[in-house]
Amino acid sequence: MKRIRRNHEATFKAKVVLEALKENRTLAELASEYKIHPNQITKWKQQFQDNVESIFKENTDKDQEEIIARLYEEIGRLKVEIDYLKKRL
Repeated sequence: MKRIRRNHEATFKAKVVLEALKENRTLAELASEYKIHPNQITKWKQQFQDNVESIFKENTDKDQEEIIARLYEEIGRLKVEIDYLKKRL
C-alpha cells in the first residue's frame, strides 16, 4: 500500500518550530504529539533559523518604503498649499 504524502500548512510548521525552540520537550515528544518524524522537526527548525533574518529585513524595507511614500505625499500637498498661498498674496 502506497503512503500518501502529507503537506503541512505554514501555521502548523511555525507552531511546531516554536515549540521545538522553547526546548521544554524533546523532539521525540513533539514528534509523537504532532505525528511527524523528529527529522522533519529538525529540518523545519533549521529552515527557520536560516531565514529568520530575511523575514525581519523584508518587513523593515516595506515599512520604510511606506513611510517614504507617505512623506512624499505630504511634501507634494504642502508644495501645492504654498504655491496657492503665494498666488493669493
